[in-house]
Amino acid sequence: MNNAEKRMSRTGVVFGCALICCFLWGSAAPSIKIGYRLFGIEAADSMAQIVFAGMRFMLAGLMVILAGSLLDRKENGGKLLKPRKSSLPMILKLAMVQTVAQYIFYYIGLAHTTGVKAAIIGGSNVFFSIFIAVAIFHMERLTLRKLLGCVVGFAGVVVINTAGNGIDMNVSLLGEGFILFSSLSYALSSGLIKKYSAKEDPVALSGYQFLCGGIVLTAVGFIFGGRVNLAGVSAGGWALLFYMGFISAAAYTLWGILLKYNPVGRVAVFGFMNPVFSFLLSALLLGEGSQAFGWPGLSALALVCAGILIVNLAEEEKDQRQ
Repeated sequence: MNNAEKRMSRTGVVFGCALICCFLWGSAAPSIKIGYRLFGIEAADSMAQIVFAGMRFMLAGLMVILAGSLLDRKENGGKLLKPRKSSLPMILKLAMVQTVAQYIFYYIGLAHTTGVKAAIIGGSNVFFSIFIAVAIFHMERLTLRKLLGCVVGFAGVVVINTAGNGIDMNVSLLGEGFILFSSLSYALSSGLIKKYSAKEDPVALSGYQFLCGGIVLTAVGFIFGGRVNLAGVSAGGWALLFYMGFISAAAYTLWGILLKYNPVGRVAVFGFMNPVFSFLLSALLLGEGSQAFGWPGLSALALVCAGILIVNLAEEEKDQRQ
């Protein structure tokens, strides 16, 4: 185990970095819904939503590539960060799963449901990530303690959903269904990142898959009639778009580095914090949850933290035995 692996596998480092990622991702749902309003995008205009997503991820890709180039300027001689030619198929596959599929479903789904409901359903990606790592990629074993941690953590998501928050429980394919499909795509991408980061720098993977995915999203949306009127966008709208690009650039790159040095289950379980942050931020910024700071929110947070602790205790005991 080298120094980087030791450092990035420490519980405190994993917790701190994962918490930053989850806060950023938690701010995405309210940011997107506010962005629809600032850019004049209607809920029924799915193709404009896809173009909007493409703009965000092209920007995110450029941010990651630029930051990676500056950070590694000594090693690359000041040249632009570039992946190996052999990594291009990995980048394209990751772009199609992590950016194109996930965010076509997410952006359309979010336009047809509330930020709070999207946050709640999004909590399912933790289950999917762990089970896909076990069943499809065979990267780890599903232990009883991991399963218990998932159940306890997901109980927090259920509490925040059902404990008197007045959430509309009606579901639709374009709304809640698409958010669920987005969670499946996210979970599959976590396994791919873990697999591919063993062969390629996760920063390069992240930057170029965002750029490729953003180009595809923009092209698809534009070809099928999606248009975003940029002429009348305020400075606040452009600042929000820049922040949304930063969310993806920072969170996914940091998450990819964590996955490189840790089991998928140990990292993925922190995803239970996503719906908590998203719920609270949606309540604050969108006015969708007057009881966010009551006992449901606090008890949900406690259950989520307990689930994270259970899974990480299992990983620490495993590390000590090795």
